[in-house]
Amino acid sequence: MEPVRITVFDTTLRDGEQSPGCSMNVEEKLRLAQQLDRLGVDVIEAGFPISSEGDFKAVQAIANSVRRPIITALARTCREDIERAWEALRGATHPRIHIFLATSDIHLQYKLRISREQCLDQARSAIFLAKSLCDDVEFSPEDATRTDPEFLCQVIQAVVDAGATTVNIPDTVGFTTPAEFSGLIQTIRRKVDGIESATISVHCHNDLGMAVANSLAAIDAGARQVECTINGIGERAGNAALEEIVMAMRVRHDRYAYDSGVVSQQLFPTSQMLTEITKVAVQPNKAIIGRNAFAHEAGIHQDGVLKNPLTYEIMTPQSVGVPDNRLVLGKHSGRHALGLRCAELGFQFERRELDEVYRRFVILADKIKNVEDYHLLQLIRESRPQPARVPPSPAKTVPLALAASATAAYSTPECATLPTSFHTSNSSPATQGELLLHSPGEHHYEEDYLWGV
Repeated sequence: MEPVRITVFDTTLRDGEQSPGCSMNVEEKLRLAQQLDRLGVDVIEAGFPISSEGDFKAVQAIANSVRRPIITALARTCREDIERAWEALRGATHPRIHIFLATSDIHLQYKLRISREQCLDQARSAIFLAKSLCDDVEFSPEDATRTDPEFLCQVIQAVVDAGATTVNIPDTVGFTTPAEFSGLIQTIRRKVDGIESATISVHCHNDLGMAVANSLAAIDAGARQVECTINGIGERAGNAALEEIVMAMRVRHDRYAYDSGVVSQQLFPTSQMLTEITKVAVQPNKAIIGRNAFAHEAGIHQDGVLKNPLTYEIMTPQSVGVPDNRLVLGKHSGRHALGLRCAELGFQFERRELDEVYRRFVILADKIKNVEDYHLLQLIRESRPQPARVPPSPAKTVPLALAASATAAYSTPECATLPTSFHTSNSSPATQGELLLHSPGEHHYEEDYLWGV
């Protein structure tokens, strides 16, 4: 059976831009939209045209030039918003008007100051108006996860009857949990007549750190569109991170048997472009695209990665567009990584000589965070005044991640699982640096296993 196709709706240019410090001008939005097109997202939410002249022009520019994906614009349930959105979208090959209205009692009472009946009327009327302008109309009941489920189903029934083609269920304040959200999606599918004529979408915020988990739970429950942002940027704690959802479905396809049109090799370049535009850095430990996502300092990890990257990496760096993994030389590193780096710098050591370099290395690494190449060269000079310099190891001509037969490990599909057997040809150039470190029958040094998981 063919895997179910999930529509990826990127809202980096709209909800993501609402993140403090992440605003973009027209040229920046257009540039990022073009990259999102290369990334392969299905829908680009380009902005909120009524909010400013700049946002209107950005949506218009994107609609007129980015042709493959659906281009959508946000609007409230009032005529001015809907008509302004359509004016901005008019030139799009695939336009969509996205209408939202809060439905939770706390929003109705304190923010909108309207009754449930008025909410139903506004939602229904807005969809009728939008459908008179555009065939593709999405509706979002804002704060859906804090809305009375019975009333939520009434609102969804009204907009489906009025012709909404997508119904988005937002966890606007990041309040729900995976099991609860899954149950809500199932309730909607069970109680709303004709819901099969519309696509159920989800839009999760990360206030409790569960945006990605909630999104995946909703997909499992029958949602077929997921709304997310690059780097997970967005209001407050942000949105569900696009790169995490996509790679969860790729790496754990056994558990999430869904496909998307996202070109995963473009994830890191897209993240880098967003960071460059907004000047908002990604935290180093961010999943998939953080600086440390493919970096290894602990000796046990470095030793494993050098022998087979799949020991500590569940996806290849190249599969998400990261140029290579990175072995960080620090106080947790073992002889294996140190010896390989020395070999790449052109120095060959006997076991006793490497022991002396390693002893000095550990003392230095206790004092500084990272040991760079110039530090290593100084250590080598101190421990061996006239070292036998050899031509740079062929390992220098390949990425560090490829050392110790990574090429063979990465010859499997981009999200390969660990093979049942793994063999390395001794003639592989990448292994030559490793052969300097191990005598026959010796697989590792004890120090490589001092640091745990």
